Amino acid sequence: MDILIQQIINGLILGSVYALVALGYTMVYGIINLINFAHGEVLMVGALTSWTIVMALKDVGMPGWLLMLLSLLAAIVVCAVLNFVIEKLAYRPLRNAPRLAPLITAMGVSLLLQTLAMIIWKPNYKSYPILLPSEPFFIGGAVINTTQIVILVVTVIALASLMFLVNKTRLGRAMRATAENPRVAGLMGVRPDMVISATFIIGAVLAALAGVMYAANYGSVTHTMGFLPGLKAFTAAVFGGIGNLAGAMVGGVLLGLIESLGAGYIGVLTGGVLGSHYSDIFAFIVLILVLTLRPQGLLGERVADRA
Repeated sequence: MDILIQQIINGLILGSVYALVALGYTMVYGIINLINFAHGEVLMVGALTSWTIVMALKDVGMPGWLLMLLSLLAAIVVCAVLNFVIEKLAYRPLRNAPRLAPLITAMGVSLLLQTLAMIIWKPNYKSYPILLPSEPFFIGGAVINTTQIVILVVTVIALASLMFLVNKTRLGRAMRATAENPRVAGLMGVRPDMVISATFIIGAVLAALAGVMYAANYGSVTHTMGFLPGLKAFTAAVFGGIGNLAGAMVGGVLLGLIESLGAGYIGVLTGGVLGSHYSDIFAFIVLILVLTLRPQGLLGERVADRA
């Protein structure tokens, strides 16, 4: 039972990171039908920016929570500017191009960001210092620390804020109108270019949050760290229903739980043939099953095009 509780806690923490990144995927897809495969690299840039600020200010003597907050703000600013530039230079000129062109461009931007990060920060792994108190809290026989509690709280606040933004604010109404029909929204006074740029910026903020939380939890950063979380977050978005905010949240948390529970019990289930380091396979098993059995995702709706 202790192992089960511990794996559930681990899964909720991992799923929270996936959910934050998946929201960026699903918001962009919901408005312009683009899978932004460079989104995982935005997470990576956020984590490395945070690490740079932390290492530059660690000897100043400020509290760890303040240092993390400053590094997070710097990561948010850098990621927001980066995603704005990516949208304006790479995606906007291809907005009316065939669907395959922006998809290939997104892959190219992903590789470009990885290469630039490798040049700027070097290819070696870097240790991310522990900034928050490391004393463990015990839940039954399971353990959780302050950093993991902060991840869960920040995720809940970020998701609630995003739902409020989309459903209750003027910008949110403009986003929904643009997603429905950009041309008609433009005739009604909405500026689609501004709305799309705002969507990319909001996605970048969520990716920066996820990147800093991911680095703080796992304790290391590198230029390739965004690839797998980005790919799994895309799987989570498809799992929950791509284009659906609630679906991205549910898909991220469920995928984190599936992966964590699978890692904890895969050795027992396979008689020791597979170990916990095979946990990555569960995300792609889920992706295959969802695309085969329910392509629209758990909370997605089946949409028929009228001839």
